[in-house]
Amino acid sequence: MNDIMCGIAGELRLVLGERARADRVRAMCDVMVHRGPDDEGLLAHAEVALGMRRLSIVDVSGGRQPLGNEDGSVQVVCNGEIYNSAPLRSALEARGHRFRSRSDVEVIAHLYEEEGVDAVGRLEGMFALALWDARRHRLLLARDRFGIKPLYLAETPGAILFGSEAKCLLAGGLDPVIDPQALHDYLTLGYVPDPTSIFAGARQLPAAHLMVAEPGDRGGRVRVERYWSLAGHAEARERRSEAEWQEELAHTLRAAVESHLMSDVPLGVFLSGGLDSGSIVAFMHELGVQPIRTFTIGFEESSYSEVDLARQVATRFGTEHHELIVRPDAAALLPKLVHHFGEPFADSTAIPTWYVSQLARRYVKVVLCGEGGDEILAGYETYRARRFAALYGRLPRAIGGWLVPGIVRRLPVSHARASFDYKAKKFVAGAYLPPAAGHLWWMTMMAEDVKAALYANGHGGGNGNGRSLDPTLRLYEALY
Repeated sequence: MNDIMCGIAGELRLVLGERARADRVRAMCDVMVHRGPDDEGLLAHAEVALGMRRLSIVDVSGGRQPLGNEDGSVQVVCNGEIYNSAPLRSALEARGHRFRSRSDVEVIAHLYEEEGVDAVGRLEGMFALALWDARRHRLLLARDRFGIKPLYLAETPGAILFGSEAKCLLAGGLDPVIDPQALHDYLTLGYVPDPTSIFAGARQLPAAHLMVAEPGDRGGRVRVERYWSLAGHAEARERRSEAEWQEELAHTLRAAVESHLMSDVPLGVFLSGGLDSGSIVAFMHELGVQPIRTFTIGFEESSYSEVDLARQVATRFGTEHHELIVRPDAAALLPKLVHHFGEPFADSTAIPTWYVSQLARRYVKVVLCGEGGDEILAGYETYRARRFAALYGRLPRAIGGWLVPGIVRRLPVSHARASFDYKAKKFVAGAYLPPAAGHLWWMTMMAEDVKAALYANGHGGGNGNGRSLDPTLRLYEALY
């Protein structure tokens, strides 16, 4: 996917005739200048105010947001990219629509004119968008199918606030009160899952959902609905040979990489030693992209470093390759990372990602990066552990449930990446769980007793790990 970051924010008053506060929305945008250092936009009309911080990628000079239709009655701000904007634009032009820019975001306004809220289901890409229909006094918010782009909401007395980061809502006046269940979920998973937020008065618009809000005389009408479902696309399970599936996968990945090359500014690739980013480089080479600029971060601790593998890929495809070794003083970066996260996030790869982004920024403005390959192709060791657990379950319970765990608990602790003692302890703790629950357990951070020891007296700490894992378990059940 493209590593592109802009930011949107806004306010909708829920009573007809009340004016939205442009100064509030400007303050919300000011806290995320880092997301869009190139430009800003602000629209205040009747009950709504829309704000935008832009990182200019497509139509650098003409794509300033908000962007609208011919008469300005539909206005859009969007964080992200619409990868099928070209065919949508052609179809809309054939119907008589006139465009003022080459921006993919302008397509959204014209498509909405034709199809209303159903237009969201036609969009392919990563996006969080806000659209104001002045004729209907209607605000439409939408988030892409997999929730790549964030969108936070807060309902305050008489208004709805929204923004690309949780701290936008704080700048808009939301009280920073911690949600105990969200904290519990974070300690379980390492992140705060949607639709919750770490702040009690805020929530995330879930992936593949839209929200329609319309002010009224005595308060507005608000509805949230799902516009797309992965489960609905998982029903058709065709029988194909392994070679046919390999060909289809290669074709799909090549098309995806080609669609992500939409940029009017220099573009590069985050290159690790994995198949994800290596495949992106290979397809870019096949598509004739020149030069291919690649960026890699390494570590002094060899078990964490994949520099040698990245060099092999860079050499194979003749890329313009850049490297940086992260030193132990990287911990000094944590306060800055915490500020920019806005919510708790316990992925240690954020540190090298920060450094590789700083490295890449010297040469390019956009990068492609490999995400999702392990999830789609069962690459994590937890998938192999599931098969081993089926055999482990045949052991007498006295051995598998008592003797082996007792031995494993006595293994010395290693601080190497994914060490044997860590994997062994995690495995035996989840070996007897049902398949989906076991897989999720192996991906969690903390057990119940560890979390309980961390909580201050009277905190409560949510409603248990089961509650934290339930949403993902329901998704597993729907798909498998």
